[in-house]
Amino acid sequence: MAGLQFQVHESSYIDDGVSIGEGTQIWHFCHVLTGSQIGTQCRIGQNVVIGPNVSVGNNCKIQNNVSIYNGVHLEDDVFCGPSMVFTNINTPRSAFPRNRPEDNLQTHVRRGASIGANATVICGNEIGSFALVGAGAVVTRDVPAYAVVYGNPAKQHGWACECGLVLTCDANVVKCKECGRGYEIQNDTLTPVTPSF
Repeated sequence: MAGLQFQVHESSYIDDGVSIGEGTQIWHFCHVLTGSQIGTQCRIGQNVVIGPNVSVGNNCKIQNNVSIYNGVHLEDDVFCGPSMVFTNINTPRSAFPRNRPEDNLQTHVRRGASIGANATVICGNEIGSFALVGAGAVVTRDVPAYAVVYGNPAKQHGWACECGLVLTCDANVVKCKECGRGYEIQNDTLTPVTPSF
């Protein structure tokens, strides 16, 4: 695929009907299936499968050994750690294929969220914006925006800043020690304070 505005390693396969944005790099042994859309400036590690019909936003980083199946949607700036898993069918059986729409639940990963290595996201759940899912976590329900979750099943253990630092929350208004962004905690929700203090 020489001359294109993105890079694909010669060992990878890109099916017809795929859209790949400028500056994206796809490394060894990957397969992007028909109908998938990958945004600009993405980094796709080795042995990644995307699709069919998957949407990946701009500036996403998908590390080695991740499969993103039909029904998964990644917004901009999402990080998927090495060998993390998205399931795509709620009740899989080899002898009884699940082809009904209600069996293939949608999974949304919102802008800026990070999912740690070896985590598993059960289909039909949403990872909120800038949420931080710890390594090895098993996500069985929606994760709020900015939440820090880990464990099996994953439970919330705090809040994260947009920059990724885990916040120290000893009041209803908190400030990130690294970047200075401000937030307010109200009704189990973290909301950015504009302007930050």
